[in-house]
Amino acid sequence: MGLTLSCGLATSLHSHEHARIAEELGYSAVWMWDTAPVCSDVWIQLARAADRTQRIKLGTAVIAPGLRHPITTATAISTLVSIAGQERVAIGVGSGFTGAIVTGQRPSKWTYVAEYIKAVRELLRGEVVEWDGGKIKLLHGPLTAPDRPIDVPFLVAADGPKGIAVAHEVGDGIIGAFGPHRGWEWSLILAQGTVLGEGEDPGSTRARAAGGPGAAVMLHYAVEFDSVSQLPFAAAAWANAYVGIPADVRHLVLHEGHGEFVSDIDRPFVDGDVLSRSSMALSASGWRERVAALHASGATEVAFTPAGPDIPRELEAFAKAVMP
Repeated sequence: MGLTLSCGLATSLHSHEHARIAEELGYSAVWMWDTAPVCSDVWIQLARAADRTQRIKLGTAVIAPGLRHPITTATAISTLVSIAGQERVAIGVGSGFTGAIVTGQRPSKWTYVAEYIKAVRELLRGEVVEWDGGKIKLLHGPLTAPDRPIDVPFLVAADGPKGIAVAHEVGDGIIGAFGPHRGWEWSLILAQGTVLGEGEDPGSTRARAAGGPGAAVMLHYAVEFDSVSQLPFAAAAWANAYVGIPADVRHLVLHEGHGEFVSDIDRPFVDGDVLSRSSMALSASGWRERVAALHASGATEVAFTPAGPDIPRELEAFAKAVMP
């Protein structure tokens, strides 16, 4: 299988403009995060991006089902399709590890995720769906939504056996959080970090601002799921900075700046060694090697996920480093 290069964006007020830049640089798709307490609204920004682009595919990576009623999601998808066309829309759905945890809730059960995706698909086909004990249907007329049926692909973000089984059951592809999945026609992996300039130190102020958010995401996940010892860098002292924070608000502090900027708590620990060990700051050749390794491991699409204050620079540097 060939490899497709796309970009993932922590949905911001400027994501629509970043999508336009990504299209000009040759990226195949833009995947925007749906983390309501942290990010700008994903559907508004995708719609704005659709108005400013012509070719690039637009998707969610990923929807948290516990935060959105299926008819709300189906309506949002149909609205985006009305702007961009269904051939440009793709939907990533997960159990809500980040989207749910940042609200103090646990991820949805995989049985719920499967039923949710089935319900949204059926609604987009124009069918009557039973949900929460009642019957629902998209009732939009020609002035409020495109004709149904609407057929867009769904990818399932999963790594464990239950999630992978759901991806096989109801998905058109899979999104890996910790690594790509082999044997899928569509296997997407998000790769966060920054491309170092010629001779740039990974501990430079710029590199720490751009690559640090990715390392912080790794640390925060490990703190939440008690797996700090499995990180590729020494993180015990960093994790200890969160020990004194009351448990009922720790998730709020952990997710400050999630994927976008380095918080005041994290900043003292984000150095060149952490960025190098976590592969969040690589040279152009280092990124070429990493992307090749992801492809060899089963990825059919690698979504470069930039962060920091200068997203256009990050998108351009990755494109120059990796694209043919």
